[in-house]
Amino acid sequence: MSAPFDSAHFRAVLGHVPTSVVIVTGLDANGAAFGITIGSFTSVSLDPPLVGFFPGTQSQSWAAIRESGRFCVNVLGAHQEDMCWRFAKEGDDKFAGIEWVPSAGGNPVLPGSIAWIDCEIETETVMGDHTCVVGLVTSLDHAESVENAMVFFRGKVSSVKHVG
Repeated sequence: MSAPFDSAHFRAVLGHVPTSVVIVTGLDANGAAFGITIGSFTSVSLDPPLVGFFPGTQSQSWAAIRESGRFCVNVLGAHQEDMCWRFAKEGDDKFAGIEWVPSAGGNPVLPGSIAWIDCEIETETVMGDHTCVVGLVTSLDHAESVENAMVFFRGKVSSVKHVG
């Protein structure tokens, strides 16, 4: 059995693992747009094409998006820090003043996103204080000219420059 440690230390250590930054968007049952910043997005499988992420179990934004059974992952570029923090908090109208376009599945694609991935919810599993959401990819695309991607590192946003 391992020695106990506090959650602040756990968070500080895992904060040293850079993660992608995405905003998961979708529509609730009434067609209202919702979104949530996620720092735990990952590719799960190529065949079938699956992706996953981990929203908090108490997230009101994810609860609203879940109603439609589908979502869109918007991959953020380094230039989108304001949008990252706007969608990171609960409440408010996060879409106020944002002109988004619908994805093939009708979900919001945010302006300036460097890639977007439309999905149908495949599975959800509660794991501690988060939910593991796996989505079946139904359509996807990316911007042609991308310089820098946004990442979370040590609790702050940073960027990764494209090389090659």
